[in-house]
Amino acid sequence: MSWVTDIARPDIQQLAPYQHAAWEPSLVRLHANELPWRSGSDSSEAGLNRYPEPHPLALAARLAQLYGVHDDAVLPCRGSDEAIDLLTRCYARCGRDAIIITPPTFGMYSLCARVQGASIIEVPLRREAGFTVSVTSLLKAVTSSVKLVFLCSPNNPTGNAVDRAAVLALASALAGRALLVVDEAYVEFAGSPSLASELAATPGLVVLRTLSKAHGLAGARCGAVLAHPQVIALLRRVIQPYAVSQLTIEAVFRALEPAALEETRERVQRVIGERARLASALAAHSTVRQVWPSAANFLLVDFADAGAALQRCRAAGLLVRDLRHLPSLPQALRLSVGTPEQNDRLLVALP
Repeated sequence: MSWVTDIARPDIQQLAPYQHAAWEPSLVRLHANELPWRSGSDSSEAGLNRYPEPHPLALAARLAQLYGVHDDAVLPCRGSDEAIDLLTRCYARCGRDAIIITPPTFGMYSLCARVQGASIIEVPLRREAGFTVSVTSLLKAVTSSVKLVFLCSPNNPTGNAVDRAAVLALASALAGRALLVVDEAYVEFAGSPSLASELAATPGLVVLRTLSKAHGLAGARCGAVLAHPQVIALLRRVIQPYAVSQLTIEAVFRALEPAALEETRERVQRVIGERARLASALAAHSTVRQVWPSAANFLLVDFADAGAALQRCRAAGLLVRDLRHLPSLPQALRLSVGTPEQNDRLLVALP
């Protein structure tokens, strides 16, 4: 054991994982109370009448190859949302522990903390400095109750990436006290390398990845926790067996074949190009007050009247994200980068 698991909930450290049915696919399965026949509509490779691998090691190995880490540093899960929930449940004791978030940011961090009964400490991003995080302010907010610090980079909904040196400085300063969790859901669109390469030298760093965005598998629900092997082993005690469905496992392997990966790279570049075109065109609109720089697949845009802009988009059959409920974004909408045709429709819809 090391400090990365010593700071976790003591009851989780002692928890015995669920004893699932043995996984020995070479033998005839008469031990898991499954139906012996496939459904007539089942077109999967393995058969949906059978449970998938309880903890899909082959999938973990393939994701480890994709992300450039060791197999034991990967936990496949149902998107980043499940990863956030697992970390919060394993590290935050109800009524005693806390997490730190940097609003405006992804809402699942605070939601999972509230469900767990953990406290939430907010260190707002500095709007006047391009929504950057203040390392000094964040470290001042760290108390003995803080077990997890969440950063989203590129950040949702602001689109900016956190400086790599700042992340590593934070991880170093938090060592022995709290895990630094960096959510890299949009990193493929940033043109900068993942922090996954820093895991071996930075035990307290946790990186979240997903195939929902760049790989186009939002409906398959597959993400991964990349972390110290002891953190991964701890999370394995809590994650449900068979969490990743057989259809998802098969879809991921198809999406990670060489031809599919090349298509993903091409589409990422198309999104980056459309992002630049859309940002430039929006900046020229009379109703737009500011287009914030983005390293993601969306743009944060301040309007003179965001409500009117929202209605014009809806009238054109376009659904965009209304962010006016967030204190630092009173006239902001988040616009996902679509196809060239969809982006043209958006530009025409706005005056």
